[in-house]
Amino acid sequence: MHRSGRKSDGGKPETHIDLGIGGLLKGIGSLIDLVSDMSESGKEKVERTGETDIPGGGKAMYGISVKIGLGGAPVIEKFGNVRETEHGAVIEETREPYTDVFDEGATLHILVELPGVESQDIKVEVRGDVLSLHAESAKRKYAKELLLPAKVDDTSLTSSYSNGILEIRMRKRGGEKRP
Repeated sequence: MHRSGRKSDGGKPETHIDLGIGGLLKGIGSLIDLVSDMSESGKEKVERTGETDIPGGGKAMYGISVKIGLGGAPVIEKFGNVRETEHGAVIEETREPYTDVFDEGATLHILVELPGVESQDIKVEVRGDVLSLHAESAKRKYAKELLLPAKVDDTSLTSSYSNGILEIRMRKRGGEKRP
C-alpha cells in the first residue's frame, strides 16, 4: 500500500491511497492472454482475489472470476467492495457478492456467497430477467443485480441458505433465452 500527501487547491493536504488493485480491476494483465492460457491449460475457470486493510479500519476485498461460457466466450464477473472509477479505486461499504449461474436445461441454479449474514437478512427479487439481491447484517452489506441468461417464472423461485451460501432455483419460462 502506498500513501502520498499533496496540497489540494485549498491548501489542505490530500491523501491518495494506492491499494495496488487498480490494475487488477482493469484487466489482470491482458484478458485475451488469460483466456488463451485457460484454453491451452484446459482450465474452465480462473479466479483472482485479494484483501487488504485500509487506513482508519476496515478491509478492501476484491476479486474477479473468468470462466469459459457457451461457444468459448469468456464470462467475467467482478466481486467485492472495491469499485473502479475515473479517479481510481473506491472502497464501498456494500460488497458485491460472488455469484455463479448454472443453466440446467429447464431451470437456473444460482449460487451466491454471503458470509456474515443470516437467512432473515437476505432479500431476493426477480423482475423480468433480472435478479436483485440485498443482504444486510450489523457487520456486512451485500447488493447485486444479476442479468439472468433466460426469462424465468418468478413464482417458481425456491431458495435455501446454509454456511454462507445462498442457493436459488427457478424454472425458465418456455425455454426462452434472453435476446
